[in-house]
Amino acid sequence: MASSKEYLDYVLEQLSPLPDVSSRPMMGEYVLYCAGRVVGGIYDDRFLLKPVPEAADMMKEAGRELRLELPYPGAKEMLVPDVDDSELCCRMVRVIAEKLPPPKKRR
Repeated sequence: MASSKEYLDYVLEQLSPLPDVSSRPMMGEYVLYCAGRVVGGIYDDRFLLKPVPEAADMMKEAGRELRLELPYPGAKEMLVPDVDDSELCCRMVRVIAEKLPPPKKRR
């Protein structure tokens, strides 16, 4: 099942306090970027983030259940944040982008 543009728009609206968030369509789903780094995506209308330990700790500290789900068969598990909690999602996306290596330069 492909993700809807409406759900993508809702997630991007929740992340709008971050100036450097963008998305790209990929095989019916959407990959999310922050500061040029892949931080997560929208898979089957689910907002999933890379499982950086600091982001998982933020969920626990906020009293949220730490849920991990597969974006698609054969993939690595990803964090399932509460998309309705814009502040927490923005903080998580920011820390994930900070902890990931910068994108490689293309030749």
